Amino acid sequence: MFDSTSRYYSRKTGTVTMPDGREITYVRRRFLPRGEDMPLLVQVTVTDGDRLDLITARTLGDSEQFWRVADANNAMNPFDLTAEPGKTIRVAVPQVEV
Repeated sequence: MFDSTSRYYSRKTGTVTMPDGREITYVRRRFLPRGEDMPLLVQVTVTDGDRLDLITARTLGDSEQFWRVADANNAMNPFDLTAEPGKTIRVAVPQVEV
């Protein structure tokens, strides 16, 4: 259902039966980890014009893994992480969920 690098890859699914008998399968909720508990790979100081996808490409090698940086910083809105030049953000060691 999801690519192996997706944050939802290891999520279990659930099924709900609607009043008309249709069964709908959904992905169960993903609980966010505590960023401060994640092992630190590197800290990055945001510069003017930085984008989270570019920071993630430089540090993790894949721009689509921006969600890992958001998790490491307890960010609900990833855009907030690069809104302020000079801010230091955490990039955690990628964790594998099984």
